[in-house]
Amino acid sequence: MREEISYRFTRALARTPCNNIVNALRATDRGAPDAALFRAEHAAYVSTLQNLGLEVTVLPALEEYPDSVFIEDTALCLPEGAIILRPGAASRLGEARQTAMALEQMGLEFREIDSAGTVDGGDILVTGAIVLVGLSARTNPAGFDSLRKILDSWGYEARAVGTPADVLHFKSDCNILDDHTLLCTSRLAGDPQLRDFRILTVPSGEEAAANSIRVNGSVLVPQGYPGTTELLGKAGFDVVLLSASQAALVDGGLSCMSLRL
Repeated sequence: MREEISYRFTRALARTPCNNIVNALRATDRGAPDAALFRAEHAAYVSTLQNLGLEVTVLPALEEYPDSVFIEDTALCLPEGAIILRPGAASRLGEARQTAMALEQMGLEFREIDSAGTVDGGDILVTGAIVLVGLSARTNPAGFDSLRKILDSWGYEARAVGTPADVLHFKSDCNILDDHTLLCTSRLAGDPQLRDFRILTVPSGEEAAANSIRVNGSVLVPQGYPGTTELLGKAGFDVVLLSASQAALVDGGLSCMSLRL
């Protein structure tokens, strides 16, 4: 059993938001993010990771890739190595190659998803020896099969999970708090693939707070969700609040903005 690999980290890789973030993908247009404010929120996010003990490498902005701040979608990092993914949006395919070059410079060996499949990192939740993979508009069955073969060779079990309708990524609605506990929306809380876990369900109206992330001894939670903050506190978790207002405008959240190793 690989205890704590899903939330105990020493390093992280992040990428500065580009000015072209205003053209990033989103399902509903609620207004363009402010690039300067996004960079300020991103800097606070990076500083928080550093305060929690991580050495953070911040890569330069990529203006040709508006969504490139959401670096988690491009790779999966595990103790055995990295898997370079194939994002499901055609405009993002080149981002994965940029991430591969950065990981190579960090000394990580990596494998790649077959070209027939697509997988976004936002659909992958590592829980010890089990890896939950949400099938979604961005992650297809061929991508899951390719990922599963790599994970199997490293001794992990991969389980496909249905992502709720109209939800971009599996981890938009579900994230890990410890080896036995998940934070979920009510849309996912009853999924049979999650039956082995203790489930904390975010309050109705606070579904976006399910995209919180456990980093070492703390849980990073987006600001503006008091019910979830109280829920986590009562469950014994230390909560750190962060603004993710600009990421939310382009369907992003706290988990999306770093690759944690």
